[in-house]
Amino acid sequence: MFDLSALIRAVEVHQRVARLVIVAHNGSSPRETGTAMLLWQDGQDGTIGGGALEHEASLRARAMLAAGGIRLDRSALGPTLGQCCGGAVTVLTEIYDKANLPTPEAGMIFRTTDICNTGPMPLAVQRLISRARAQGGISQPVLLQGWFVEPLARPTRHLWIWGAGHVGRALVHTLSPLSDLAITWVDIVADRFPLTLPDNVTQLTAQNPVDLVAHAPQDAEHMILTFSHALDLDLCHRLLTHGFVRVGLIGSHTKWARFWSRLVALGHSPSSIARIDCPIGDPSLGKHPQAIAIGVAAAFLNQKNNMSRQENAV
Repeated sequence: MFDLSALIRAVEVHQRVARLVIVAHNGSSPRETGTAMLLWQDGQDGTIGGGALEHEASLRARAMLAAGGIRLDRSALGPTLGQCCGGAVTVLTEIYDKANLPTPEAGMIFRTTDICNTGPMPLAVQRLISRARAQGGISQPVLLQGWFVEPLARPTRHLWIWGAGHVGRALVHTLSPLSDLAITWVDIVADRFPLTLPDNVTQLTAQNPVDLVAHAPQDAEHMILTFSHALDLDLCHRLLTHGFVRVGLIGSHTKWARFWSRLVALGHSPSSIARIDCPIGDPSLGKHPQAIAIGVAAAFLNQKNNMSRQENAV
């Protein structure tokens, strides 16, 4: 996925930025096609993985920064880089500045991978792009006859995190690097949040956070991690009335038993209440906020994998 917003921000700060993206691979590969990273003279954002693969690609990219340009490199991981994967990876390196930032079309970015190519776009690529336009874009990047077509990165999951305490902060820190995730983070006052937030995190404050439930999309997922059991209960009540894809609530089995009886008294059916997951996390990992966040994040990612398997089975 082409994260154009991240590229624009990096160019604003660093003026000239290399974008490295895996455009194809054969056999075992450290990352999948479409995985990208940004690199500048003294830093980087993201990773294409592979240790030696990324190291060699980074050296090439930094050597290109001054002059600019495009290059395509295919590396056999075993004999070329001394790695054990046994596959081959093709990496496209492009240098961007304010003058050549790409312009998306129909949710895609497409370009030739050969800077010397001045010929027309191949017919097969034209047909691919025409089909994608008619269907609203493509879901996966495609390397075809020397042209690379990428979908724009856009969030596919919306997560609302209620509470900016220790666990909330740890969970945002753990999940925010995922480019397909948009996080809305809610608490009662601004000073409960960190001074800076990741770009895919939206901060909301309200003296009565439950009033914001009405603004959550129906397809949102929620993690309730506030400082107040009364607020937690009110959020569960409002979300059961409002609708959601998934709700997770931090707490003990004793807390959940009490919440269950109170939610029944508020008129919710047992089948509805059962849609809320509580406790969340993996108790075997411990009670440190970061350990709780890791367990919650693992379950969150497994939920996505389970949904993908169900969709593929239909």
